Amino acid sequence: MAYQEEEQLRLKRQSSKQAVSLAMEGRWQEAVEVNKKIIDQFPNDVEAFNRLGRAYLELAIYPEAIVAYTRAREIDPYNVIAEKNLHRLEVLSKENTTAGPVIHRVQPQDFLEEIGKAGVINLTRLAPKGVLARIVAGDQLCLRIDGANLWVENCGGEVLGMVDIPTSKRLIKLMKGGNKYSATVISSNEEKLVVIIRETFQHPSQMGIPSFSSRGLSKSSAGTEPDESYKEEGGYEIEVDETELMAEEAEAESQTYTDDENEGDLEV
Repeated sequence: MAYQEEEQLRLKRQSSKQAVSLAMEGRWQEAVEVNKKIIDQFPNDVEAFNRLGRAYLELAIYPEAIVAYTRAREIDPYNVIAEKNLHRLEVLSKENTTAGPVIHRVQPQDFLEEIGKAGVINLTRLAPKGVLARIVAGDQLCLRIDGANLWVENCGGEVLGMVDIPTSKRLIKLMKGGNKYSATVISSNEEKLVVIIRETFQHPSQMGIPSFSSRGLSKSSAGTEPDESYKEEGGYEIEVDETELMAEEAEAESQTYTDDENEGDLEV
């Protein structure tokens, strides 16, 4: 009996690791199937319901996403991820927002700042709530120069918000000098959008010029402090979000699985 329980837990860890990997690769339909299989075996697995809800949300299958997140909240009434996404889905419903699936590959390194090379920006002049409700952590964004302003857009060309004036001025100058940048969503709701902008190419003419100051980039353009949901990461403060938790979960499960193999108690 003990062996069967251990074997079940081992298979659960393997399936969970697979589900996380599929999500990180943007293979959301496959992630749905794997998480549903986990739930069939472990009907009270909160993490599986959260992952299932996220997969349905990415596929724009909102009714099923609501069901999954609601079940996660029933199992764990204090589940922050489920609560936040149910609120997001409520906004989508009220705004009558329709959207097709957004398939993107989440890279954990996109959430780490590198001194001088990346900065966390709280965007201003935000898009309408219905547009922001479709944005989730990990979405890859585009930067567009418009005069003295630097705008952030989604892959469909919709304007999401503007980079604060001092940062815009600095980045526009460097972009016109040949530098290139990427932008990734760290966290979002209908009233706030936080992105990390990362230097992906430095033109030889800009050699030695940092793209970002080493101070103050994690504060909003209004100068307010980040809320308590932020944590320190490499000297900066980055909001903990569902995608980052997926990356941490993948690493933890991988380590647990390796430990089991090393102990030799479970058959590989």
